[in-house]
Amino acid sequence: MKVTFVSNYINHHQIPVSSELYAKLGADYAFVQTEAMEPERVQMGWNPDTESLPYLRLYEKDPQGIMQLIMDSDMVIFGGTDDESFIQPRLKSGKPVIRYSERIYKTGQWKFISPRGLKKKYEDHTQYRKAPVYMLCAGAYVASDFNLVRAYPNKKLKWGYFPAMKDYDVDKLLDEKAGKTGRMEILWAARFIDWKHPEMVVKLAETLKKENYNFHITMIGGGVMKDEIEQMVEALGVGDFVTLAGFRTPDEVRTYMERADIYLVTSDRQEGWGAVVNEAMNSGCAVVGDAMIGAVPYLIENGVNGLIYKTRNQKALEQAVKVLLDEPGQTRELGRRAYQTIQETWNAKVAAERLLVFAEELLSGEPNLERYSEGPLSRA
Repeated sequence: MKVTFVSNYINHHQIPVSSELYAKLGADYAFVQTEAMEPERVQMGWNPDTESLPYLRLYEKDPQGIMQLIMDSDMVIFGGTDDESFIQPRLKSGKPVIRYSERIYKTGQWKFISPRGLKKKYEDHTQYRKAPVYMLCAGAYVASDFNLVRAYPNKKLKWGYFPAMKDYDVDKLLDEKAGKTGRMEILWAARFIDWKHPEMVVKLAETLKKENYNFHITMIGGGVMKDEIEQMVEALGVGDFVTLAGFRTPDEVRTYMERADIYLVTSDRQEGWGAVVNEAMNSGCAVVGDAMIGAVPYLIENGVNGLIYKTRNQKALEQAVKVLLDEPGQTRELGRRAYQTIQETWNAKVAAERLLVFAEELLSGEPNLERYSEGPLSRA
């Protein structure tokens, strides 16, 4: 089976699945990168060593050959780019396609009533509702968005992003976390932009300080709100409790996660997936996440392997964190179960294996959408 994965660019969140697919298919697998990575993400260390990826094909170097590859492959997985011209010829030919997408109405589902938007969604998606085209939902709210435009009826499956999974001695990992020294270490890592809500973390620090909790928060990242957050830390008098660590590479962020007891994800509905959730859970952190982040309902079972709080609700965030600070045993247990979730189900190896099984079934004309009860490729 010849499989081609088409997306805007490859990054450390997609390489593990591609490497698993290449390990199984060899030269019959290719990842097509359609555009260059944005400078901001390059600055953040997202730009991989492309020379080390034998399956990577760059559209700009061979446009004609790439388009032929997309047509000739047995299966094409397509997503992550707004340019539909890459996949339209294959869709029109009636050949099978597996699409993937984050939510399409990130700022509100009311936008689906736009006549221009509906026309575009019909052209790109809805008109193929009876064709052999299936949707991998990279986030818990993707299915709902596509239901609004009546696309992919009974053809939507769970998907996501699968950053590198690390194997740990989980007891040793948990024993070495910062909180075992008496002070609970809380971590947040993201761009300092409005919909990531770094201000919620500083307000949390103010509350925890007033209530005499023994904690420390590290905030990794930078962006347009950096000066505002620095001023806020000073104005609220939490400089002894909050460290602004600046940009760090993905590998450095993982090191911070390994040391942290609690990981905060405060983005709102504009966070399509949020791969830091995978990474923090893999690192044995008790994750506290906003309910509207795409990855959160897929990866976290509230109170079992993490905590979910009502979106953009400062008091709910604070209450969840205080529960963990009050009960370090629960924090440790949530971190253990979080690690198990990634190790057993939500990882690149499982995702790649299930994707190939589904692709084979789709090519045979008999895809089984009930094969998996949870995790990647289960029903969305």
